[in-house]
Amino acid sequence: MSRTLVAYFSASGVTARAAKEIADALGADLYEIRPEKPYTSADLDWRDKKSRSSLEMTDPASRPPMAGEGPELDRYDTVFVGFPVWWGVEPRVVDTFLDSGSFSGKTMIPFATSGGSGIAYAQEHLKQGYPKLQWKEGGLVNHSAAQWAVRAVKG
Repeated sequence: MSRTLVAYFSASGVTARAAKEIADALGADLYEIRPEKPYTSADLDWRDKKSRSSLEMTDPASRPPMAGEGPELDRYDTVFVGFPVWWGVEPRVVDTFLDSGSFSGKTMIPFATSGGSGIAYAQEHLKQGYPKLQWKEGGLVNHSAAQWAVRAVKG
C-alpha cells in the first residue's frame, strides 16, 4: 500500500498529466479534487469579472463543494497537493479539499502548473491559510514533474 497520495485539481488537463506523472514516479495513489459542478469555459474566463472562477477567487471565504467523498487520509504520510495557479494562488476548490479532512501529522508538498506565474506566492498563501500543516517546499511542474517529485520527497 502506498503511503503517498497525489491529490490534484485540474481545469484543463495540464495539472492532471503532471499529477499522474508524479504518482507513477513515486508509486503513489492518485486522487482528483473535482468540483461538484464542473467548470465550463465561460466559468474559467478570468477576463470576465462575473465568471464563476473570478467570483470564487475574489472571495477568500469561497469553498466550492467537491464531488464525491475525499480519500481515506489516515492511509497516508505524505500528500502532494497539485493545482493550476489562479490569481497567484490555489483555486478555492483546493481549499475545500484542505478543509475537508485531517492532514495533521502529514507531510504536505504543493505543486502547481502555470502559464506565467510561479508557485512562491501560492505556497506562502497555503502556509498562511493552513499554518498547522507541515508544508515542505513545493514546485512548479510544467515540465519534468516526475524528476521534481523524486527530489521533493528526498529533499
